[in-house]
Amino acid sequence: MSGNLHGNKEFDEQLRMQQLYGQRTGDKDDPYTYTDPEDGTVYDWDQDKKAWFPKITEDFLAAYHANYGFNEDGESDPSASGAAKADVPGEPGTAPNPPTASADTAPGGDGAQAAEAKKKGEKRKAEPGWFDVDKDKNTNVYVSGLPLDVTPDEFVELMSKCGIVMRDPITEEYKVKLYKDNQGNLKGDGLCCYLKKESVALAERLLDESEVRGYQLHVEAARFELKGEYDAKKKKKKNKEYRKKMQQQQKQLDWRPEKKGEVRKRHERVLIIQNMFHPSDFEEDPLVLNEIRDDLRIECEKFGQVKKVIIFDRHPDGVASVAFKEPEDADVCQLALDGRWFGGRKLSAQLWDGATDYQVEETNREREERLKGWASFLGDGKEKGAAGRPR
Repeated sequence: MSGNLHGNKEFDEQLRMQQLYGQRTGDKDDPYTYTDPEDGTVYDWDQDKKAWFPKITEDFLAAYHANYGFNEDGESDPSASGAAKADVPGEPGTAPNPPTASADTAPGGDGAQAAEAKKKGEKRKAEPGWFDVDKDKNTNVYVSGLPLDVTPDEFVELMSKCGIVMRDPITEEYKVKLYKDNQGNLKGDGLCCYLKKESVALAERLLDESEVRGYQLHVEAARFELKGEYDAKKKKKKNKEYRKKMQQQQKQLDWRPEKKGEVRKRHERVLIIQNMFHPSDFEEDPLVLNEIRDDLRIECEKFGQVKKVIIFDRHPDGVASVAFKEPEDADVCQLALDGRWFGGRKLSAQLWDGATDYQVEETNREREERLKGWASFLGDGKEKGAAGRPR
């Protein structure tokens, strides 16, 4: 709809130009040139488009550049775009528009518009003042009316009646604050940070208007004051250790039952058994390794659930490891196998220390000897097979 209105305006303007052209008294020599008496703009008649267009002159170019932010030399000049559009002729291809009043043409309009544009362009900055934290995230309470000689420990003991007071994950100190004046004297108010937001409402209900040593307290959800401008770059990033300790604090409210006794470490579930074999035992018959692994698993399963059995076949001490599901099963198996005889060898069984690596890498020389032995074994097998065939 707006496009039709715009087209109608141009059509009406062309009709107006033709009527004025018929009434013109000057420019008799050139029938295709006409000067608008309203603003003095010179127009040329376009035979192809059948329409009047402003004539490209030095005055027109100067006004056009000024209107679109260019100076007289053709260089970009944003300050030049503030000129009043009433003094600028129509653009090529468009009908001339009547002059309209603008704020820029009024006295002092340039300064007012520049100030307004600057105000809109600038980012809105938060003004310093008091603001409320989201209730779903606020775990802080503000307490006033405290005794002037109250200690941090006494303040923590008071606030602990309504919930667990949060500790700083790094310093392990309670997150409470007693405010002081410029001389360093207590003012009688303080801030307490709880672990859960539910403690805030409980403190307001139980501690507000209560008395401590004759002083009446006032407890409310904390409000904070923004001092200066907020800068996200200055916010300290929480490292992994900080988040880990915060999770440990959250576990204080866990409803799952605690495990009885001390928690055993994972490596205490692994039993190390030595002197079970010699590496040379596998050179003659590699399948012996599987037999030793199966025998060891069957024997250890008598004491509990076995998760994994590993034979370190290249270790000179003949080491094997057995991983149990529970450390108590490994304890019982260790008592049963330590000093026991297996294949003519006296075993030594101890719990793994969690650090020793019993894996022995094969050297290049050992690898070459193993391959030669394997090739020799295959060669002997082929000769025996050929000798056994009928001719």
